[in-house]
Amino acid sequence: MPKLSIEDLSLKDKRVIMRVDFNTPIDGNGKITDNTRIRLAIPTIEYILKHGASLILMSHLGRPKGEKDKKYSLKPIAIHLSSLLGKDVEMANDCIGKEVEETASSLASGNILLLENLRFHPEEENPDLNPEFAKSLASLADIYVNDAFGTAHRKHSSTYTIAKYFPKAAATGFLMKKELNFLLDTIFNPVKPFYAIIGGAKVGSKIKIFKSLITKVDAFFIGGGMAYTFYKAMGKSIGKSICDNEMIKVASSFLSDAHEKGVPVYLPIDNVVANDFRSDADHKTVLSEKGIDDGWQGMDIGEKTIHLWKDKLKAGKTIYWNGPMGVFEMDVFAKGTFAIAKTLAGLTATTIIGGGDSVSAINTLNLEGSFSHVSTGGGRVS
Repeated sequence: MPKLSIEDLSLKDKRVIMRVDFNTPIDGNGKITDNTRIRLAIPTIEYILKHGASLILMSHLGRPKGEKDKKYSLKPIAIHLSSLLGKDVEMANDCIGKEVEETASSLASGNILLLENLRFHPEEENPDLNPEFAKSLASLADIYVNDAFGTAHRKHSSTYTIAKYFPKAAATGFLMKKELNFLLDTIFNPVKPFYAIIGGAKVGSKIKIFKSLITKVDAFFIGGGMAYTFYKAMGKSIGKSICDNEMIKVASSFLSDAHEKGVPVYLPIDNVVANDFRSDADHKTVLSEKGIDDGWQGMDIGEKTIHLWKDKLKAGKTIYWNGPMGVFEMDVFAKGTFAIAKTLAGLTATTIIGGGDSVSAINTLNLEGSFSHVSTGGGRVS
């Protein structure tokens, strides 16, 4: 059955509840350091308001583990969104409950209410704990819109269970529609050679990407913290580098599968390592074949890897990048991530960026307009 688009529904005088992905990086002062996901949701938000509806927005932020935690409040998001829209965004004290219901029911057409972090309730990530949670969210509105591409694959209360309460009034927003169309046209039918650059900290958070792409790509380039899990799976010493120990067997199995399918997997041939997780720590570059000594940890890909990968990536016609190559938040360990970003920005290939940290990196370099598609899929702390 074709998915309904927001344009297929009559919105006038309706209350719309929309799942967005506002899982954005916020610093210790409550400042949003990358607002890409918020900005990309605005076309759908403005369309709903323009067509005479009131709007209730809901999102998660970080991993508060089912408990209220001020650090993960969406209040900074409400303030920032108000600024972007040029109109007030009312902030709820929770996402369910009598007070929220009363506020939602009195919401006038053209007004916006942002619910508090969904993950303050354990039922959001585990709907079976209490099916009434999704029902309570659904009771707030007449229409449900999902525009949260980055979380749409999860069977959570706000993305999956809630939809059953809107059998003829559940639709996709413009961002979701754009993401799905681009994926179908490009990722699943890529112009070859098709390369995937995968970074970030943990194999477990990206294993679905590996499995879905292994029959499609012509080569993998694996950097970032997850590279050390693969090194360990290969029997290399990694010092005190981050390692997704539960995924070592999975990493080993993936390498074997890729070898059997004839898909090259490029791991860094050298790494920048430090004796502590600090920007001012002692650091040096070591060859991967020699391993990493005890007391040292990998922080970035090395110069030899950058040159090798830049040369190989030139042949790509479609390139997907998800995840940084190192601890790019620290300037001294940002060289690898920024080098990959600049390399891809200079290619004539179709380039797709996914993952909050990758997007943050290209925004830092003001390169967003140099890529074919910037996806909201792949989370920073999702």
